[in-house]
Amino acid sequence: MSNPVSVATLKAAIDEQVERTHERVQGLYRELHRYPELPFQEHKTSARLAETLEALGYDVTRGVGGTGVVAMLHNGDGPTVMLRGDMDALPIAEQTGLDFASRESAETSEGKQVPVMHACGHDLHSSCLVGAAAVLAELRERWRGTLMLVCQPAEEVFGGARAMLDDGLYTRFARPDIVLGQHNMPALAGTVGHIPGQAMAAATTLGVTVHGAGGHGSMPAQTVDPVVIAAHIVTRLQTIVAREVPPEQTVVVTVGKLQAGNQGNIIPHSAELEINVRSFDDDLHQRVLGAIHRIIRAECEAGRSPREPEFRVLSETITLHNDPDSVTRVQQAHAAQFGEAQLFAMPRLNGSEDFPYFGNAAAGGFGGADIPCVYWFIGSTPRARWQDTRGESVAEKMRHLEMPHSPYYAPGQPETLRTGMAALASGALAYLRGAEAS
Repeated sequence: MSNPVSVATLKAAIDEQVERTHERVQGLYRELHRYPELPFQEHKTSARLAETLEALGYDVTRGVGGTGVVAMLHNGDGPTVMLRGDMDALPIAEQTGLDFASRESAETSEGKQVPVMHACGHDLHSSCLVGAAAVLAELRERWRGTLMLVCQPAEEVFGGARAMLDDGLYTRFARPDIVLGQHNMPALAGTVGHIPGQAMAAATTLGVTVHGAGGHGSMPAQTVDPVVIAAHIVTRLQTIVAREVPPEQTVVVTVGKLQAGNQGNIIPHSAELEINVRSFDDDLHQRVLGAIHRIIRAECEAGRSPREPEFRVLSETITLHNDPDSVTRVQQAHAAQFGEAQLFAMPRLNGSEDFPYFGNAAAGGFGGADIPCVYWFIGSTPRARWQDTRGESVAEKMRHLEMPHSPYYAPGQPETLRTGMAALASGALAYLRGAEAS
């Protein structure tokens, strides 16, 4: 049982260190926000983070999994706690009006020039990670163990976690005993949300090419029209959820891209689709993907397609499962740090993350048993706006606020930064603390 005096003393120590480092972290956040970089292009971002962590006394390794950074702080015998923050931005033109708004553009892997914005708050996550690193380095006399900080690239394309694991994250550095992470949401700034068990959905984006035999629009009988085949595919895919998924399960099948042809009087040779699937059951997820393949092949045969359709996995991740016992432990640490009134029950999200690969032995490819994970959420909405927003519950209010991936989303409130720093630090200390916690 924890000692109330030592818990209060630890809270005060964390608060003091957060205030000491907050101004520097705020400056880092604004710098990262002003100069965002696309997935696997985070060269300047990762260099800046690496330099900052080295200055704090961490043993830093660059270039893990491409542009990833790993920072280690060994502090005697004890558990290894991994804290993860992501770094990449999105191809969105910023409309926040901030004086440090991004005006950057970049070239995608397909050679297209696009605007770039931190519209998901990964700059906030990285800044909070650095802030927590500073707090924990200053408090090292209060804990024992190994702190492992991971600055991860390419979360937005679900590539960075596996790239770092494939590059020996757990063999070159350490295999953690617990993996902790967080994400911002438009809840009230200063609050922290937790969810045990299934927290975020598995997601797969498929690219599909449907082949036809093009020709003149006036002579369709001499062609095989891939547009008609694609239209039937889009309609038929909607029956998967309605007729093949049990009603109590949550599955989403979305055709987000359908492109074919260049001119109205020309029947094209092919059509391109991109299909997004989300679910909370990895086995069911695979069955749904099988149904998509079956339907597309059948519609191509029915439409006289001259070639088999082509399938490409563009991005993929698994269900995020928060270990319930570990959630309880972290939640208690956050209650001690912020107060029970500042905690809320986070609803399950159809959104997805590649964070779960760090804990899943089979999907992550690191062998052995799974590693428990805890992933929580920090609020980013100023109090005045939160009070003016319609709704009673957290979920109801968030429906009326800008969400991540909006060009108007700006989560970097000072209170959110402080909360994110303290949440990571107190969460880590729930495992790293020494004799005073017993």
